[in-house]
Amino acid sequence: MTASDRDWLQEPIPPLDTDSITAAQARQRELTKPPGSLGRLEELGVVLAAMQRTQRPSVERVTILIFAADHGVATEGISAFPQAVTAQMVHNFAHGGAAISVLARLWQAHLQVINVGTLEPLEPLPNVLDRRIGPGTANFLQQPALQPDQLTRALVIGREAVDNATEAGTQLLIGGEMGIGNSTAAAALGCALLNDSARTLAGPGTGLDKAGVEHKINVIEAALALHSTRQPLEALQRLGGFEIVALVGAYLRSGQRGIPVLVDGFIATAAALAAVRLRPELAAWLLYSHRSSEPGHQRLLQALQAQPLLDLQLRLGEGSGAAVALPLLRAAAALHSEMATFAEAQVSAQ
Repeated sequence: MTASDRDWLQEPIPPLDTDSITAAQARQRELTKPPGSLGRLEELGVVLAAMQRTQRPSVERVTILIFAADHGVATEGISAFPQAVTAQMVHNFAHGGAAISVLARLWQAHLQVINVGTLEPLEPLPNVLDRRIGPGTANFLQQPALQPDQLTRALVIGREAVDNATEAGTQLLIGGEMGIGNSTAAAALGCALLNDSARTLAGPGTGLDKAGVEHKINVIEAALALHSTRQPLEALQRLGGFEIVALVGAYLRSGQRGIPVLVDGFIATAAALAAVRLRPELAAWLLYSHRSSEPGHQRLLQALQAQPLLDLQLRLGEGSGAAVALPLLRAAAALHSEMATFAEAQVSAQ
């Protein structure tokens, strides 16, 4: 693949439809309730109406994309779990035992797992697409995590996954990830893009103790000294992961296709930051599900001017926080679509 294979990244991302926003705001004023009494659910209803260009928004058809990959930096001892867990969790996703598997069943969302780079190849598994780019990324303490062609391939994998979901009629995308070491990659990526210190963004990830977090900080600081850049694609190539880059591609394609995205936690938000730095107009299509207990997440949310819907001290990843927040979007859409107006209900508005 060549640089020209990234030309799609510049395809237009439409703005939200202003006529739909105006009509949705007018409808909210006419619904049988005091103005503002449903709080942020009213705002969400307006935004969903604008995204879907209808006063009857719906988020019943939901696609959850989980990208899985390993990270070379895991050899530096920056995780409380061994790298083998990445592949083991892909098996768990395939057989329905992971948290996101349970939530996808509960909400009747379509769950698609995509292996973009486990350390070892995996046998064919149900509901798992094999798009493995290589045996994980390189150790970014020694060289760039991805080669340029790998960056391009990972972006395209994310794009193609969204194209497939769009053709199947999805109304909302949730992106998730699995990869031992990816909270380190996400923190390093966030530091590069925001020109922040590792101490600001690094946290316990899979459950590191205080000494483990301190080691993680030192690893990230060394990587930042080696890879000094604030340019989004270069930062992704040098410090990212296959699954993080695939998420970036998925987010960008969702904006291009006019599909709302419900962003998950720390790692998913780091990918969102890179995507928005690359294409600022994408921000209009991103909704944020929750505030993770991973310390650096608040800094990323602040940089994106994001207002998450929930704060439940979650830090699992997998898209699980976004899946937990999904019923709020469904409630907002249903309230906006189905509540009667004062005139319809013959209720006095004064």
